[in-house]
Parts: sequence; structure tokens; C-alpha cells
Amino acid sequence: MSSSVQRKRIRKSPAARRAEIVEKAAEIALSEGLECITLRRIGEELDVRPGLVSHYFPSTEELVAEAFGSAATGELDTLLPAEPAESVGGLSPGAGTGTGTGMGTRSATERLAGFFARTSGPAWNDISRLWINARHLTRYRPSLRDRVALQEAAWRGRLAAVIEDGVTRGEFRTQEEPSVVAVQILVVLDGLGADGGADADMLPPVVARMAMTWAERELGLERGVLEP
Repeated sequence: MSSSVQRKRIRKSPAARRAEIVEKAAEIALSEGLECITLRRIGEELDVRPGLVSHYFPSTEELVAEAFGSAATGELDTLLPAEPAESVGGLSPGAGTGTGTGMGTRSATERLAGFFARTSGPAWNDISRLWINARHLTRYRPSLRDRVALQEAAWRGRLAAVIEDGVTRGEFRTQEEPSVVAVQILVVLDGLGADGGADADMLPPVVARMAMTWAERELGLERGVLEP
């Protein structure tokens, strides 16, 4: 009698299977790059037929866009978690939208400092490289281009909401719209990632903290307030 026992395959719900495919694709995107995502590769990683993967994603382009969106959203939720808005008259201004002036449980300064603290190290290096990778590929991948635009709006909206919260609380003082300040901060971070090879350890300290220095000056904060 053969000692090998055939592994029993567990049938997953369509939603669970699709989520599994996207999760694996996002994992590959972060560690190896979006070009490494193929239907065959995902099938091999999950030990399923490529035809099963194509049942959920008829083309690699669709899966690449979905993988980027999943990875970018996951990293945003890690870098700048959405704060629950305080209920006002039974309503939560901005709740569930990523915008609005509902004040969360932590100060805006604490949230912004936490964001800058997390925009360094291996995790940030991976997502920074992924954004560079995605923007490069958008030149000839329309589905990815649309998803990148959506994710850029989500990141700007989440950061702008923190800045608007800080202005409302009286923590921040700026002549610019919160959305403009958010874009400027992200542009500096993007530039540092591209120029420094997405590795803050390669940059002089004064350069590595350029985004913080600029934010402190623009928001009327004392130098060092946003230090990790």
C-alpha cells in the first residue's frame, strides 16, 4: 500500500478564492514587482490550475490592477489608519469617507507624526518601490492607470483629512488648503523614495527628514514635533 495520501482539496467560496488570489498577487507585487504577476504564477503559488485563476481574472492586466489596489490600500491603512469620527448629534461627519472634519480619538499631530514614523524601513521601501513600478507601467496598462489614480486620490484624501482635523482643532496653521498640503507632503516623500532608491538609510539625516521639516514649517509647528 502506498504511504502517500492524496491531499484533500478544500472547496472555497467564490469570494474567499478571489480574495486569496488577490492577496497572493499583492504579496508578489510588493516583494518582486508587478511584472512578476501572471495567471500561471499565481496558479502555481496557490497550487490550482491557471484556468481557475482566469475564471476570476480573465486577463493578467485585471489581476495586476487589483493586486496593486489591494497592496496600496493595505499599506495606507497601516501607515495612516482611518480614525473613527466622534459622533455629533448622532452623525459622524466624514465617517467612512476618508474626508471630513470629524475629530478622531488621537490628536492630528500624533497621527501625522505616526505617519512619518512609519514612512521608513523595509515596509515603506517596498510600497515606495511598488508605486514607482506601477507609475512606470501605467504608460501602457490602462486598467492599472485607472487604479493608480484611484489610490492616489485615496492617499491624498486620508492625509488631507488629518491636516483638516489639525486645522479645526487649532493644532495646525496653514494658508493652503489641506488637500494642497497633503499633495505636497506626498510629492516630497515620492521624490525621496525615487532619489534615495526607496531606502532612507542611504540618505543624509537632514535629507531623509525633508518631508517632516517641510510639514512642520507649513503647518506652523515647532521643529522636531513630528519626529518619530
